[in-house]
Amino acid sequence: MVKSMTAFAKEQNQGQAGIITWELRSVNSRFLDINFRLPEFLRELETELRNVLKKYLVRGKVDIILNYMSSEASIAPLQVNHALLQQLNKAVEDISNFLMISTVDPIAVLRWPGMLQVQENNTAELKNSILNIFEKALQKLNLAREREGAELTQLILSRLEEILKLINQVASFMPEVLIQQKQRLIERFNEAKVELESERLAQEMVLFSQKIDISEEIERLMIHVAEMKRILQQETNTIGRRLDFLTQEMHREANTLGSKSTHEACIQLAIDLKVIIEQIREQVQNIE
Repeated sequence: MVKSMTAFAKEQNQGQAGIITWELRSVNSRFLDINFRLPEFLRELETELRNVLKKYLVRGKVDIILNYMSSEASIAPLQVNHALLQQLNKAVEDISNFLMISTVDPIAVLRWPGMLQVQENNTAELKNSILNIFEKALQKLNLAREREGAELTQLILSRLEEILKLINQVASFMPEVLIQQKQRLIERFNEAKVELESERLAQEMVLFSQKIDISEEIERLMIHVAEMKRILQQETNTIGRRLDFLTQEMHREANTLGSKSTHEACIQLAIDLKVIIEQIREQVQNIE
């Protein structure tokens, strides 16, 4: 299945844990570039989230945003760490006796690292919900990439058919090009008032036909077109880089074909050919 790298997906869930909203945006990139924006207390989930994402995506720049709004039912009761509080109280007594200070700010005590604890069960349930909803969002994103990939496939296939038509037109002009060149040679020798021997004319025509021979370029272009069709219609793995390589090769053959052309119509066809190949290359940049 051909997949585009451009897509958007959003998945929202409202339950006892609160409102969890994932937004995923992906665009084309040579590699897999992942950017998470998570609430600070959920940063520890990033590694696990990355591992889940890699099951679905191979290439693309992906921006991922998690918005979380807790519900009253999801707010876990706070527990004071009594063991730490006793140690802190003893330390405060020692300092108070030494400095003759008797007042302690309770809020400052609560801010002490590790003084307040949250029930682990509530946190674990929230994290499980976040992971499950994230996977659903990824599935939506994947479906969107597949839909656009199918459209890109049809667009590229139609362009490939245009390339085949242009190649056939170029090939059909070759007999006419040889006839025109033969006529030019005869006219030049007549202008120079030099008698042209049939053997010399044959030699000149052989040299010219070798110089403008584009059969190799045409054959390679047709092979590249056939291979690109096969990849688009049969391959199931990531194909973007392979298609990009083929478009580069097709562009090179089209350049050579244009440089060998001496017929005005062939030159124009070579230009049209390069325009279509460039259009394909731009679309291939979006394929995973």
